[in-house]
Amino acid sequence: MLAALSIWQPDLFRHVTDMQATSATNDADKPLYWVAPMDPNYRRDAAGKSPMGMDLVPVFAKGKNGDEDSPGTIEISPEVVNSLGVRTGKVVLDHLQPEIRTVGYLQYNQDSIVHIHPRVEGWVENSFVNTVGAPVEQGQRLYTLYSPALVNAQEELLFGLKRDDQRLIQAAEQRLLALQISDAVIRQLKRDRQVSQTVTFYAPASGVVEELNIREGLYVKPGMTLMSIANLDEIWIEAEVFERQASLVKVGLPVEVDLDFLPGDVRQGKVDYIYPSLNVQTRTLRVRVRLDNSDSALKPNMFAELRILASDQNERLLIPKEALIRGGQQNRVVLALGEGRFKSLAVKTGQSDNQRVEILDGLIEGEKIVTSAQFLLDSESSKSSDFTRIDATDGQQLEKPSVSQDVQKATAEIPGKVWVEAIVNSVDINAMKLNAQHGPIPEWSWPLMQMDFKLTEWMNAGDIPTGQSLQLEITRTESGKYEVTDFYLPAAEQE
Repeated sequence: MLAALSIWQPDLFRHVTDMQATSATNDADKPLYWVAPMDPNYRRDAAGKSPMGMDLVPVFAKGKNGDEDSPGTIEISPEVVNSLGVRTGKVVLDHLQPEIRTVGYLQYNQDSIVHIHPRVEGWVENSFVNTVGAPVEQGQRLYTLYSPALVNAQEELLFGLKRDDQRLIQAAEQRLLALQISDAVIRQLKRDRQVSQTVTFYAPASGVVEELNIREGLYVKPGMTLMSIANLDEIWIEAEVFERQASLVKVGLPVEVDLDFLPGDVRQGKVDYIYPSLNVQTRTLRVRVRLDNSDSALKPNMFAELRILASDQNERLLIPKEALIRGGQQNRVVLALGEGRFKSLAVKTGQSDNQRVEILDGLIEGEKIVTSAQFLLDSESSKSSDFTRIDATDGQQLEKPSVSQDVQKATAEIPGKVWVEAIVNSVDINAMKLNAQHGPIPEWSWPLMQMDFKLTEWMNAGDIPTGQSLQLEITRTESGKYEVTDFYLPAAEQE
């Protein structure tokens, strides 16, 4: 199936240095040998095709300027640079603008919920609220109750009034208030001097009925929840953020909220509370957002998309996120040296936002790095690169302690990652997996076959096209498993 595909064939490299492989030649334009772009072990003495049908790339001894370059430096002509669509960006010192994207569900403001409980035993004579979700106003009738205890409490007040005993009157009034009898009912009792067999209870606050456990004729007693009333003037959103993002979330951070049923209506909220424990199952941290709902448009249990706008107070060395080449053993970038020369460098990364990533070690402010088409440049440069940079002041190579010689040697002998042509059959976004049919991988002695791959956590599974010829980067992890860490769709396929 893959043999019938229209394979993307890049223009040839015009110049690649390999100072470790051979001594310098007097003629800089004469290739030492030709090599397959995706298999550094496949070499020929003349131009031709690789087993995957790609043009072999010529390898030279030194640069056009005749100077010896550091191991792994490659040089390509301006025509090839243009045809590959190579773009560069700068290493800058700036602040990150972290934006945490997550989802959440709307719920009642738990602080505003009022629970209605009886203080005495009795029977519900009338219920004036019969539906969950029904709106109620403060002071509205909720239900009437017949209770012998309420009748006795009223009689005690009338007895005190009859004897004109202020101490008894005051004690009887306090008891009625403790039994949730309203002041209006007490005043009416003192005025009419007549006991009511049933007592009406009223809503203590405005809102909607969130829970309803009352029906006419129901026998109730203390401890039962007859109903709950929730206020919708303010709403809560429960969201979750990944463990690695937890340090960026602070109470009081602004939050932008998008809701599907209100397209274009972006609402503003704030982080109100960060829960103290992590979810063991999902490795996520719960965050609560408080949102104004004075127009009552938002309803509990609605789905919302959130953008938590974090802030960064420290200046950091930053590069565009697309410039970073992530690998199982090291992260790399392709450094643009000028005049068509490029070299892969190992870097140590830190925090990131949606656009840029922090570089802790490996680059200097102002250097240029490749942000587009760097995968092919890296695959060629990394064959012989020492992954160290050349210091601009004294021309000496600076060894990076994060990249040991043992790791480099092991990587050179058995690559930790390869690029291979493939067709993606399906993508499971939820499981972060894909099924693909890929070409042979000589580095790992893999034949052409179809298999499932796990996607690395930083990839967006929704961006991977299916049914098209593309290049997949497959990385072998330290545990011996294989996962897809990047993909490249050639320009011809994108059209």
